[in-house]
Amino acid sequence: MNFKSFNWKYIQRYTSSKATGDFNRFLEKLPQNAGQTVLIAAAIAWGTAAALGLFTAIQTQKMIDLRAELKATEALKPSVPKIKTVGINKKDVEKFVTKAKESYKGLDIKANGSTIIITGQSTVNFTEFREAVGHVQNGGNGWRVSLEKLCVGRECDKQYKVAASLQVNKVSVEAAKSTGK
Repeated sequence: MNFKSFNWKYIQRYTSSKATGDFNRFLEKLPQNAGQTVLIAAAIAWGTAAALGLFTAIQTQKMIDLRAELKATEALKPSVPKIKTVGINKKDVEKFVTKAKESYKGLDIKANGSTIIITGQSTVNFTEFREAVGHVQNGGNGWRVSLEKLCVGRECDKQYKVAASLQVNKVSVEAAKSTGK
């Protein structure tokens, strides 16, 4: 755009005092020229837009305050270590089963991965069975034993009269993750 060739007098015509008076007369005659219905519709539209703008501004301020509060709350949240169970080494379980077989000769004790299965042919072996289950519960350092199956007497199948399946795990504690946000 070339400013030298621009007609500045054309703009002065709209900024003069006469132009202000013309604009004032235009606004005064607007109801007669446009009609009251159009003006009412325009006022309603402008009013609605203003109300919507005000509502948006208020909600935005509330959201900003809520976000600041959330950040402050997150800053207070402690980092907690994660606890999970880890299976026991199969060799450790088999070593334990070998020693347990020597102590509890009336029972059949087997290792299946990190699971120990204890079975007996008769309910006469119940006392020994109960001691064997307790021995597994206290069997290793840090062992966490969970009972998968337990039956005594008529509850068991025809082959065994006492049976238990015990899953052996260890508890592992992972370091807490820092939230550094």
